This record gives sequence, structure tokens and C-alpha cells, in this order.
Amino acid sequence: MTAFLLLLLAYTISQFDRGFLAMVAPDLGRDLGLSASDLALLSAAWFLAFAVGQVPSGLWLDRFGPRRTVAGLLMLAAFGTALLCAAQGFAAGLFAMALIGFGCAPALMGSLYLFGRLYPPERFAMLSSLMIGLGTAGDLLGSTPLALATEAFGWRPILAGLAAVTALSALLILWLIRDPPRLPEPDRTSFLRGYLTVAMMRPLWPLFPVVFVSYAVVIATRSLWVGSYLGSVHGFDALARGHGALAMSAAMALGGIAYGPLERLVRDPKTTALAGCLVTALAFVALGLLGAASAPLAVALLALIGGAGLSYAILMAHARRFLPAHLLGRGVSFMNILFMGGASAAQGLSAAFVLNAGALDPVSLYGRLFLAFGLVLLAASAVYARAPRAPVLAALTPDPGPPPPASAPGAPGRAGRA
Repeated sequence: MTAFLLLLLAYTISQFDRGFLAMVAPDLGRDLGLSASDLALLSAAWFLAFAVGQVPSGLWLDRFGPRRTVAGLLMLAAFGTALLCAAQGFAAGLFAMALIGFGCAPALMGSLYLFGRLYPPERFAMLSSLMIGLGTAGDLLGSTPLALATEAFGWRPILAGLAAVTALSALLILWLIRDPPRLPEPDRTSFLRGYLTVAMMRPLWPLFPVVFVSYAVVIATRSLWVGSYLGSVHGFDALARGHGALAMSAAMALGGIAYGPLERLVRDPKTTALAGCLVTALAFVALGLLGAASAPLAVALLALIGGAGLSYAILMAHARRFLPAHLLGRGVSFMNILFMGGASAAQGLSAAFVLNAGALDPVSLYGRLFLAFGLVLLAASAVYARAPRAPVLAALTPDPGPPPPASAPGAPGRAGRA
């Protein structure tokens, strides 16, 4: 339980870090002299650095365990947050956002690594969805509460406090968490060899497009476009935009939590994730075609996108079925590279589309953007429909599961702090 709560705090901070820019952008952009395209690049830098950070994070999780990996990089995120707090221009802001993204890279992967090592595969989806759903509280804090706090105190004091909380979280993880026993590798792989092994697993190939797209279109909408869409198309003021973002974030939190029990009911991560992706894609299509006609309908569709779109944990649980134990850290990190690389690409490409569509009115601009998100996700889901549900041998041989749960979080003794 101690490990779960501390890693939940780290993931909550990561969630806040990836979305706070949408709420503080007007004030931060004014103080640093940044244009809308500059702000989009800051956001994209976070996701690109986060994706790059998965490479060493996965290797270090397999080699050194989550305690030092998560704590060390989270301290780097604290430094980046302090640097952003003191930034005076675009270059410093870009570097700071990249440091924050890189430092947050193992925040979720550390918990997924522990779940994969210490619990049987059928519990992975439930624990992962619970972690992701509860951790989305960081996204909730980055909506209306952040808008109100920014108005009251300014963005720099808020970032100073965030840097302190991030550093404290890193120290607590280093002090209180214990790593699971090391697993010997069949042959000591090079820095990138384990990732190449995962990338060459043919059963995973049909998952790659939907992993790249599904989270990307949802988080691009939440972190970059929800505020400007509600403001320019429906005339929402700053507080109303915060409420709209809060509705989407709350739905993401509830959806993240609900996916675990739903998968247990369906007893198949592929069917569960595929249904969620199809609902999300159709909601994007509806938002693109009909959202401008009604503000309540638009907010409802954004909430549906947030709730159904957080299929991350279930897609990861599906991929987990194909990953050998000695490559678990690199396996989940490789999948997260695709998730976050897609998020960075979606933010950069959507920003380029918005900036180069000056002749379009806001209704047509955002209508085409959300319609494109929906159609791309539908295409990726069609590829995912061909993915195998489980390894062939898994259907013939029962999974022996992990060692006896003496080392599981919550068990008595030293391992109870793992």
C-alpha cells in the first residue's frame, strides 16, 4: 500500500505536469512573450522528452528497479519545474518543459513494473486502471482549481510549490519503497537490444497504431485545444473554460477507474479496449460535425471522449500478455514510447494545422480537427481488430503467475514496502 500511494503521488504530479500549460498559457505566454505556436511547442516538448525518457527508464527498471529509477528522474522533474518558474523567455521555457517531461518518464512505468512483477496477469488491468484513474486527479487539479489559483496567486508561485512537492515525492520514494528481487536475463542484452526484441514481436504489431493514436488524440484535446475550442466556438470565459476542462478531466478519471472492473467483467482486454476506442472515435466524429451547434452537447461529447478514451491501461494490459518477465520494464516502456510519441506528434501536427488554417473560421477549423482525430482513430482501431487476444502458448499452458506474494505491496515485513 505504501508503494502504491507514493507511486500514485508521482503519477498524479506527472498528470498535472502534462496538462497545466493549457490553463496557465495566457499568463505564462504574456510574461514570457510567447505566441500560440511557442506555447504549443512547449507542450510538445514535454511529450517528446517524456517519450525519449522511456528508453533509459525501461532499461533502468529492469536493471536497478523502480526505487532509484523513479526517484532519480523525478528529482530531475523538480529541477525542471523550478527552472520554468524562473524562466524569462522561450528557450528557458522549452528546456524546462523538456526536463520536466524527461523526469516524469518513469512515474507510471514504475508502478506498472511492480504490478507486472508482483501480481498475476489477470490483476494487471485492474491495478493499472486504478492507478491511472486515481492519478488523473492531477488532471483535475490542472483545470478549474488551477485556473482559480493562477488568478489568485499567479503561475510562478504555483510552479515553485509544485517543484517542492515533486522533490519531496522523490525523496519519499527513495526512502520508503523497496525493489522486487532482480531477475537474471537469459543473456545480458545491450542498451537497445531489449527494445528491439519487443519491437520485433509480431503479435504486438497490430497494437502499435492504436497505441500511437488512441491516447494522443484525447490528450491533445485536453491539454491543448479544449480551452481555445470552448472559448472561440462557444464564447466561454476563462472560468467557464476551466469548468469544461474539469468535466473532461473528471470523465477521464472515472473512465480510467471504470475500465478495470469492465475488463474483469468482459474477461478480455482486447474486446474492452477496442470498444472504448470505437466509442471515442465516434464521439470525435460527432464533435467535429455537430459540436458547434450546442455548447452543452459539445461539453458532453468532450466528457464522453475523456471517459471512453482513457483505454491506456487496458491496451497496456493486452500488450503485457506478450512480454517476458526479464523484459517487462523495457516492454511497458516501449509501449509508453508509442503512447507518448503519438501524443507529441498529435500536438505538433494539430498545432501546425491550426496555425496554417488562417482562412477558416473557428467552427470549421475545430470541426475539421476533431473529425480528423475521429477518423484516424477509427483507422487505427480497424488494424487493432486483427490483433491476437493472447499468446498461443498461453491458451495451452496456464500462466504460473508470480512468486508467492511475500514480496507484494502490503504484505508484512520488508517486502511489504515494495
